[in-house]
Amino acid sequence: MEYRKLGTSGMYVSEIAYGNWVTHGDQIDQEAATACVRTALDLGITTFDTADAYAGTRAESALGEALAGVRREGLEIFTKVYFPTGEGKNDRGLSRKHIMESINGSLRRLRTDYVDLYQAHRYDYETPLEETMQAFADIVHAGKAHYIGVSEWTPDEIRAGHELATELNIRLVSNQPQYNLLWRVIEAEVVPLSEELGLGQIVWSPIAQGVLTGKYRPGAQTAPAESRFSTAEGTVKADHRYLQDTVLERVQALRPLAEEAGLSMAAFAVAWVLQNKNVSAAIIGASKPEQIKDNVTASGVALDPALLAKADEVLGDVVERDPSKVESFLKRA
Repeated sequence: MEYRKLGTSGMYVSEIAYGNWVTHGDQIDQEAATACVRTALDLGITTFDTADAYAGTRAESALGEALAGVRREGLEIFTKVYFPTGEGKNDRGLSRKHIMESINGSLRRLRTDYVDLYQAHRYDYETPLEETMQAFADIVHAGKAHYIGVSEWTPDEIRAGHELATELNIRLVSNQPQYNLLWRVIEAEVVPLSEELGLGQIVWSPIAQGVLTGKYRPGAQTAPAESRFSTAEGTVKADHRYLQDTVLERVQALRPLAEEAGLSMAAFAVAWVLQNKNVSAAIIGASKPEQIKDNVTASGVALDPALLAKADEVLGDVVERDPSKVESFLKRA
């Protein structure tokens, strides 16, 4: 496992992080969750990403149990706040009330006194940014978080947040966007700005929620077992942009490139993400230890520039680069 600095902070993270969105507390039971976490640790993964809203707070609890007994100083634990964690009007968003209550709940579920990174899961258009950043500053100054980060914020929002963080004497060190071979909307503006401000990307969905593994075949009517894009009847949710036949055909054409690199298609996709020097870590998700073992083979891989150019040529116009397609960039009514 290779390690990188989180932005321009002094903290190292494993360049492959383990995340438990969709899996812990929902798709897999505690025994399976613990097995995955322990496999990740054995393979050198020290960075774990979760959120209070995942599986209705159960994901944090599952991660806390799986990490029980592990030396805390040897871990980097990340969580997030914004999405609903209850039925009340104040059980969501980035108000001071919700942030201060949420950090305490997260720490309790994660069985720790602090998190290494506390992230705004989205931008809250209903709360003044000053209120949000002051709450984050108080959490950092109280020792409940070391650094703060954001997820899926626009360039203007990132810059404004960074300026306030600097005024409040805290470090905004990261952004957590979707990023993969098919989804590259951060490249034009977010990455250059982040390089300017000293933020690193902690990217989610590096294998496009499984699509870049090649397991979804063009024209197929049935979905792979236990896949994220399967319906209750076992058919494919073909309405997703990743599952259009034109996209799936191009993805299959990546297979020879992965073989040339000596990697599985999944590991090739993770390795591709890590070629971007502004990426501090790629978050992988897994329901089985074998998936983690495969993904980790991407660590430390330097892909030939000619191979990267071939991948761009193969995918062509199915790559999404338009920031306006990011739903979280659209203001809520």
